[in-house]
Amino acid sequence: MTEIQKIAPMEIERESFRIITEELGDRALDPEKAPIIKRVIHTTADFDYADTLYFSENAVELAKEALRGGATVVTDTQMALAGINKRTLEKLGGRAVCFMADEDVAREAKAQGVTRARVSMDKAVRLGDNVIYAIGNAPTALIRLREHIDAGYRPKLIIGVPVGFVNVVASKELIVGTDVPCIVARGRKGGSNVAACIVNALLYLIDETRGAKA
Repeated sequence: MTEIQKIAPMEIERESFRIITEELGDRALDPEKAPIIKRVIHTTADFDYADTLYFSENAVELAKEALRGGATVVTDTQMALAGINKRTLEKLGGRAVCFMADEDVAREAKAQGVTRARVSMDKAVRLGDNVIYAIGNAPTALIRLREHIDAGYRPKLIIGVPVGFVNVVASKELIVGTDVPCIVARGRKGGSNVAACIVNALLYLIDETRGAKA
């Protein structure tokens, strides 16, 4: 029978990160990216993310700059929206939204015969460019964003981590192939929890920096 550890609730996360660091061994992670990679591993218990999580050049610093500037975070699921630390986001002047359940999005998607995810991206684009996208479910959201990017749209960051099989890999590569800052889970893995986790990891990095300066 596996021995159960007795550990205080506040120590569970710290011990989890210690185990993650230990199991990564002497693997050299970029110091800027390491906290995000480790938090995704913590959320998923999947060490593959140490290899598959792609960061465009300066993506972490650009994302933090956008969050400090009050960027709006747009998700493609209510689950991702629920998982984002909105209190910390709001302290920075930002907010998180999801348009998937909006009546106008549902009507337009039905009229066009397309997914709600596609139409919700059209609605999000109208917010302007001070936006971070956290896409964890719908490849069609990434495909539509690529179309807007090709037309000249430039959001602050795209977190592209849909999970699944149909168009998932290809849609992520569409985002990697742009000049828009991005964090992408290459391959089939991802999910709404991973999308929220990455947003939170970025927020925690800012919060830690602010705390150190206080």
